[in-house]
Amino acid sequence: MAVLIEPKILKGFRDFLPAAEIARRTLVEKIETDFRLYGFVPIDTPALEYTEILLGKGGGETEKQVYRFRDHGDRDVALRYDLTVPFARFVAQYRGELVFPFKRYHIAKVWRGENSQRGRYREFTQCDFDIVGSDSAAADFEIMLMMRNILRDIGAGEARIRINHRGLFNRFLEKTGVRSASAAILRAVDKLAKIGETETRRLLADIAGTEGAEAILTYISAGGTYEETLSRLAALSGGESPETERLRLLWRNITDAGAADSFMLDPSITRGLDYYTGIVYETFLADDPAIGSVCSGGRYDNLAGLYSKDRISGVGASIGLDRLIAALESRGRLAEQKTWARLAVACVREEDAGVCQTLAERFRRAGICCEVLLETGAAAGKTGEADKDAEKKLTRQFIQAEKKGAAWVIIPASGAAAGETARNLALRDLASRRTTDGLGVEDIIKMTGQLPD
Repeated sequence: MAVLIEPKILKGFRDFLPAAEIARRTLVEKIETDFRLYGFVPIDTPALEYTEILLGKGGGETEKQVYRFRDHGDRDVALRYDLTVPFARFVAQYRGELVFPFKRYHIAKVWRGENSQRGRYREFTQCDFDIVGSDSAAADFEIMLMMRNILRDIGAGEARIRINHRGLFNRFLEKTGVRSASAAILRAVDKLAKIGETETRRLLADIAGTEGAEAILTYISAGGTYEETLSRLAALSGGESPETERLRLLWRNITDAGAADSFMLDPSITRGLDYYTGIVYETFLADDPAIGSVCSGGRYDNLAGLYSKDRISGVGASIGLDRLIAALESRGRLAEQKTWARLAVACVREEDAGVCQTLAERFRRAGICCEVLLETGAAAGKTGEADKDAEKKLTRQFIQAEKKGAAWVIIPASGAAAGETARNLALRDLASRRTTDGLGVEDIIKMTGQLPD
């Protein structure tokens, strides 16, 4: 007897059963609809890239998390760890074919070999949206407004977008005399929420000395209203600058759009990746802050410079779909749905498949998901003849439809597919166990409320 292989998956990776995957796809569709409403267009890039492409601007801790190996051609390759770096390569490679400012979105899986925890996995999906070819504050604001509106449209609840400016922080580091260690300082500050102030102080002291650590902690703890915080940051960084001017202009745009309640200036937000140069932001849900940022990003004024001599400005954000789903599930804001087709057509005889599919097509043409149920036969995994009794077969299909998540089953009479006005259909309400006879297609649409979105 052959030895069976145990069915299992790697730690940090997951399978998705239909109910979970339908919820994911529904959420993605809502997000993608908003992308399109703003005029963003989709792209796609390979999951596997040359390692030098991915690590050219990452490095540091990023390199430790990358899935990297030699392929059959002995090439040094790696799985993408985000969608931004491949996008930079994409822009440099196809610049002559793109119209700038170029607005793109990309929804795809990425891989990082990090510790798994709630809302954080080794294989996960990102929903990225970027504007490249513009260094305007208007582009910064459009990305920020999209973040706010997407979370509103998917029912995520109250969200607060915390923004900062990496350039202003670098001015402060220059004034403090530790600008040369900015990359390490940024990564240390980025860990503040995870490891706490004491451990962050220790890390900063190792990098910038005790006085430098205290100065940095003072800077990143500046609080108050947006205007008050900005004034304090300006003073700590040496006075007014193009960076403070950009932050003031953004606040004007935010208030003009009536979105002030959704944004705050938070100097502790730095984003750990090296390629950010301007505005940076992270988004936290008011009723689940512990899960971390569900949408983050910022401006990267020369990311594509690694692959092109031309300087290409860009700004973008990424929604962590899996972390967002975990937060929505914990708050009961993600409806479970086992099937797209809440409406099903009973087909108890193989020879009636053509008639039943023709009937189902009338609902599908109206934009309504409609499944034709298949004859169930014997129980899965067992042998034996299927029950030949039509009534028993119909009952089995009612059970099948209910398990699948359908709400209603249409029972066609002989010749039910003929005639647009024929009222020769019966409708079984699976919840109430009631059957209504003498119905037509339009009657069923009205009774079930199954109108297309």
